[in-house]
Amino acid sequence: MLIESTQIVDTFAEAFRLRYARLLVTAIDGHWLDAAIRAACGYGTSVIGCDAEIGVERWLKPEDTPDGRPGAAILACGFSADGVGKAIGNRTAQCLLTCPTASVFDGLSTAEERRPLGAHVRFFGDGFEKTKVVDGRRYWRVPVMDGEFLVEDSVGIEKGVGGGNFILQGRSLATTLTAARRAVDAIAATPGTITPFPGGVVRSGSKVGSRYEALRASTNEAFCPSLVGRVETSLVAGATCSLEIVIDGIDEPAVAAAMAAGIRAAVGPEIVAISAGNYGGKLGKFHFHLRQLLSNA
Repeated sequence: MLIESTQIVDTFAEAFRLRYARLLVTAIDGHWLDAAIRAACGYGTSVIGCDAEIGVERWLKPEDTPDGRPGAAILACGFSADGVGKAIGNRTAQCLLTCPTASVFDGLSTAEERRPLGAHVRFFGDGFEKTKVVDGRRYWRVPVMDGEFLVEDSVGIEKGVGGGNFILQGRSLATTLTAARRAVDAIAATPGTITPFPGGVVRSGSKVGSRYEALRASTNEAFCPSLVGRVETSLVAGATCSLEIVIDGIDEPAVAAAMAAGIRAAVGPEIVAISAGNYGGKLGKFHFHLRQLLSNA
């Protein structure tokens, strides 16, 4: 399959079942909202070494937030509900409680599975915190130096999909980076998804296992241009650089739509091929075949 002059390799991306939470974070203006989001999403790229994979799902206008202020919906993904709940609780306490004017609401209010949020953070109030139930939802008001930190009592947890991906193979680093940015921008407009890595892009694509016993994952040498000739390569002729884009989402259709949108945005004369990472289909239950999802799209 060719899209313009870019070859779509006949392969698939292998993704996994994850659990996710959605937080709605608001602040007095864009500056402090950005500060809150940057802090809360920091060190949230890969569950290989982070407590969760976290990113902005969408930015919210004041009319779309619970308190009528600028906001953002962020998704936090992990392998277990307990793990996601712990990550969200810690990040709320360390990054959002501390950020001037920030407030935090649950974005999955109808989820049956729940974990503590404000019920965890409230103890910082040292007995001066107050609680109130509004429309069946409990909130905590924790006294802080700029007034009060408003946070919802608990956060919902739902089943999602993590690890959807595709790999750009380009003629040069500069043009591959440009294509990657086009892809990430297209994915950002796709509801229910995040690209948790820096700028949405992974240069250190991984495989399961390592020669070093202590490591769960290591470099995917088949896509490293510096190792061509030393190992069996998955790079096509003419490719001197590869970059991976990893997508987490709320369900299979969301990840599939994001992959299709990202791939179509990335194609161009400087992108020789687009492929994907998988583990032979043995580890992840979700298989996104590139040619099939592009044909369906």
